[in-house]
Amino acid sequence: MKKVLLATVVTAMFLSGCASVPMESNENTRAAKSFDAPSLNHSVIYVYRKDAFVGSVLKKDILIDDECVGRTVAGVFFYQEVEGNKAHTISTESEFSNNEVTINAESGELYFLEQYIKMGVFVGGAGLKQVDKTAGKREVLKLHLAKKSSCGS
Repeated sequence: MKKVLLATVVTAMFLSGCASVPMESNENTRAAKSFDAPSLNHSVIYVYRKDAFVGSVLKKDILIDDECVGRTVAGVFFYQEVEGNKAHTISTESEFSNNEVTINAESGELYFLEQYIKMGVFVGGAGLKQVDKTAGKREVLKLHLAKKSSCGS
């Protein structure tokens, strides 16, 4: 019984210790959650990962137009202003190759993408899906803004 308890405690410490990324201040998080209109001739892309237990310890890269935005864990979002009236590719790492979504971003618009964790052969992968503004805003309001950071292991 003591071995089971010890294993549970060690596992819980491992799971809680591994799932962190640099976070923005509360002030910057509140500002991003105001959903203000983007700068002239720009659009905004929000990429978020729900605060779910499944895959919570996995860190997954987010790239917009092949440039790293940062790494996600459960309960975070990114906010990126991009050039409007242009197609943008948002991608996330998965087990064997990146999964991606392309958005034809119109100037002045806000776009929301959910990153989700899915089963893999060796390790969990990640996917992306675009969601409507209402659902996207509702989810982002529950999360914290992650700092832009380097991608990779």
